Amino acid sequence: MLDVCLLGTAGMMPTPRRWLTALMLRYNGSQLLIDCGEGTQIAMKEAGVNFKPIDILLITHFHADHISGLPGLLLTMGNAERTEPLTIIGPVGLKKVVSALRTIAPELPFDIQYIEIAEPTADIEINGYHIRAFRVKHNVVCYGYTVEIKRAGKFSVERAKAQNIPLKCWNPLQKGETVMFEGQTYTPDMVMGAPRKGIKLTYCTDSRPVDAIAENAQNSDLFICEGMYAEPEKLKKAKQYKHMTFYEAAELAKKAQVQEMWLTHFSPSLVRGEDYMPKVREIFENAHMGKDGKTVTLNFVEE
Repeated sequence: MLDVCLLGTAGMMPTPRRWLTALMLRYNGSQLLIDCGEGTQIAMKEAGVNFKPIDILLITHFHADHISGLPGLLLTMGNAERTEPLTIIGPVGLKKVVSALRTIAPELPFDIQYIEIAEPTADIEINGYHIRAFRVKHNVVCYGYTVEIKRAGKFSVERAKAQNIPLKCWNPLQKGETVMFEGQTYTPDMVMGAPRKGIKLTYCTDSRPVDAIAENAQNSDLFICEGMYAEPEKLKKAKQYKHMTFYEAAELAKKAQVQEMWLTHFSPSLVRGEDYMPKVREIFENAHMGKDGKTVTLNFVEE
């Protein structure tokens, strides 16, 4: 299962009811944070999320509302006596930007490992997550992220016994490993069924609607997408500043055939956002306003 916590839902600046952009994912003892806007530490405290286990940080782009909370978070992690390395993933220039921010957090008891993305798409396997980064359309280089927990097929005891595969080989075969034992080679396909449906989450903020978003979000269990503006008359402003309206996000969700959509990254001027949701649900029925601290657990579906 994948635990999801939307920590911050504000765009541009924090407000009394919204911290800046951040999303936390937890799977199998690993914590993955996407973006780290101002107030992320407070949002984590309010949500009851621990700082120390964060081992992966994805950065969408280098605007302040997505990364300004990083120096403080790094210091807090260091003060918690963390020694395990932290992997930060983001666009080219990531190390330079983070190093500049670390001028006020120069000494940390853990290493930072950087993965910089240069291509339109990139696939990364880390700590049980399959991460796909895909470039979107903002006024600086910006990436959306799809995070998948893939699931192998079922192990067939009957097939293992029928092929006289030794019992001590079963466990590594279940883990997808090829085993050599007493002159024989055993491969996972000898005992494993077809891959089962895993868990898929797609996260995208700060972009105009582009095909890459719908393509990468296809059939996601949860699609978290920016909805900077709710008022229909602000479409021109959305186009000018390379953002999206609620309705454009809903069209992407519909096109991608996702299970559920949460809107996030709201303009500071947005009030009474729920008043606009009936029109949004006319486009995509299972659409919801994101709120700071909103959580869900995505579970594997038994077939």
